[in-house]
Amino acid sequence: MGTRNTKKEELDRLGCKTLDAQFKMIITNGLNCSMFEAEAVLEAVREVYFPFLDQATPMAPPGKVTFVAVSSDEPAGKPIAECAKLTVCLSVHRGQVDDHILKEQGPSGFRRARIPDLCQEALSQGALLTREDFAFHVFFVSTRTISRDFGALRSQQPSKPIPLRSTVQDIGPVLTHRVQIVRLALEGKTMTEICRIMKHSPQAVSNYLSTFSRCAYLAERDMQLGQIAFLLKRSKGLVQQYLDLLNESKNDKNMTHHAQQLQRLQGSGHEKKRTPKRSSQYA
Repeated sequence: MGTRNTKKEELDRLGCKTLDAQFKMIITNGLNCSMFEAEAVLEAVREVYFPFLDQATPMAPPGKVTFVAVSSDEPAGKPIAECAKLTVCLSVHRGQVDDHILKEQGPSGFRRARIPDLCQEALSQGALLTREDFAFHVFFVSTRTISRDFGALRSQQPSKPIPLRSTVQDIGPVLTHRVQIVRLALEGKTMTEICRIMKHSPQAVSNYLSTFSRCAYLAERDMQLGQIAFLLKRSKGLVQQYLDLLNESKNDKNMTHHAQQLQRLQGSGHEKKRTPKRSSQYA
């Protein structure tokens, strides 16, 4: 068994996040052809269209960067090469406000001021960033430097997780933002309040609450952790956190009330009752 070449693996993952890789994946999936054939099609497109596209492509606005990132719909555990990709445009430098931050706080302060907004900006466009994206495509520093930045951000605001791919898709030991969103709902926060606190869209929050309700519904039917994770297509770690939160809510009347309300409103995986009137703080 050979020794892992982590640097090569890192470069391979970055190589999967290019327009060429995105195009070849669409061709291989859509036409059911080989990677060799997809490469041949790509070369033909380059030869025919690129001379005209290069002249017609407008320049990006000052301070913005455009690159390819993994779609937010792609689950954990799926190879990067097989994941759907999206082209996103991010506002790295916002003008005088960032000039002031750079002067007062230096490069590290600038990165830490921009990382949360850049993650949210990418998520709003349907993609999730990684530490490698920030290191190689945005700030041009080492991944270790980016990890230190994230560590500093977590220590400053531990209750507000950053929507990085590792946190959104439950990769790694970091507390997922999904659990915190559900906890806020169980504490009685409204949809508007949750969206404001966690900086998420109503659609995303509703989806997380629905998953929690289905998890609770399956747990009530004595299904095991692995079964629930399989049926919901979520990681065992996330399901376990949901179950822990559900057990915690049983000791609190307020949380129990809101948990029951969530299950009733979200349908808990079964057909919802059709009523002419619908009143809910989560609707």
